[in-house]
Parts: sequence; structure tokens; C-alpha cells
Amino acid sequence: MPKKNDKITYNLKSEQMPRHVAIIMDGNGRWARKKLMPRTLGHRAGMTSLKEVVKACDEWGIPVLTVFAFSTENWKRPHEEVSFLMRLLVEFLHKELKELHDNNVRINLLGDLDPLPLDCQDLIREAIQLTRNNSGLIFNIALNYGSRLELVRAARRLAELAVEGQLAPEDIDEQAVSELLFTAGLPDPDLVIRTAGEMRISNFLLWQIAYAELWVTGCLWPDFNREELMKAIKAYQQRERRFGGLGQPGEGETDA
Repeated sequence: MPKKNDKITYNLKSEQMPRHVAIIMDGNGRWARKKLMPRTLGHRAGMTSLKEVVKACDEWGIPVLTVFAFSTENWKRPHEEVSFLMRLLVEFLHKELKELHDNNVRINLLGDLDPLPLDCQDLIREAIQLTRNNSGLIFNIALNYGSRLELVRAARRLAELAVEGQLAPEDIDEQAVSELLFTAGLPDPDLVIRTAGEMRISNFLLWQIAYAELWVTGCLWPDFNREELMKAIKAYQQRERRFGGLGQPGEGETDA
């Protein structure tokens, strides 16, 4: 008998599970405000949701999960909130690293580590080093990440290689760019989930999500759980992915 939260219960098709799920976690502050709580408690509640989603992706056999934890623009927030977010990340890794490692999860960072507090940098490097040989779920934490900055970084490196004579301009193609992104070697996201009902991408994986399926929910991130993730994946499995081609006859295909 499958457990209540087992993917079989929800009629999810194992052969159509996304290879890479990317999540823009939004709504912590609104969740706290609705409950007349400080924003910090909303962020703390969001960490509980993150733990549940990581566990579900691991159990359901999804190869890659990427979460947008802190953007390059988030430094504009009040200093007290930024400091709390950094401490919360350290706390999360301290509590969960052993279990993640025991479950064969590989932790990876997308973004620039250098501006982060030293204790945060040290713990992230420790987590990456400890789990580097794990062969289960790849858990990407997009931290101090911005897609435009990532693309500029890749373009600058391509220019350096061209100046050094290691790369001819005509050899610069999509693969050359992809290999210089933080996600090099990983499949592009199949499914992008955004919580809290916001209809924007917010500088997240702009190159990588060119053909991803988008799923926006009004659910605030601290309320997001396995059932909400199941809804997103079920909707994903009902879509026809065309990658610029035509749909099947009678499926409403267009030339666009």
C-alpha cells in the first residue's frame, strides 16, 4: 500500500518525471505579515518547506533540484534581514548536512561565494566537499546569484579565451556558453515553479530555462509542501513539450 505522499498515490508517471526542477521561493514575508509575525519567522518557516521539498525530490527520483535562495539584488534589503538569512542558511546546513549526506544528496552552489560571511562560506565549502562524490539528488543552492551576472561572467571568460588564442570567435556557440555557466554539466530545468503568484522570472537561470515549463502558484512558500510539488509535477506531465516544433495533429499546434 503506497504511503499518502508517495508519487504513486498521485498518479505521477515515473517515466515523465522532470530531470531538473527549479524553484523561485517567494512569499515568506507575506506569510509572516498575514500571521502578524516578524518577517524573520516567515523565512524560518520557509526553511521547513525547503527541507520537505528536498526530501520529496530525493524520494521521487528527480535528479536535480535548484532553489533560488538569495539573489544579487537581495543585498538591497535591510541589513538585519540579510544577516538573518545568512545565519539561517548556516543553521540549515548545520542541522541537515549529515542527513543530506547520508541520503546520497550532492550539494552544489550557483553564485558568487566571496561576498558572503566567512562562516557561511566555510560551511558551504564543507558541504560541497563532503557530498561531492554522492550520486543521488543534485541539490543546487542559488546563493548570491543573478543570471545576468552569470552571463556577463561567461562572456568575459569567452573573450579572454579568444584574446589568448585558445578559442576562435566562430567556435563560440550555445555549448561554449553553457559550459561556462554555474550549471555546466547539468540538464537545463524542465520545470520552473514560482510561489506567491508573482508572474516574473526575477533574473533566475535566464539562459537555462529557455524551454522550461512554468508553473506559478498563489501558495506562499512557507505553505508549499509535497502536495503542492505534486500538483506542479502533475501539471507538467500533462503538457506537450514542443521545443519550438509543432504539436501533434489536433493538439492546437501553431507555426509560432
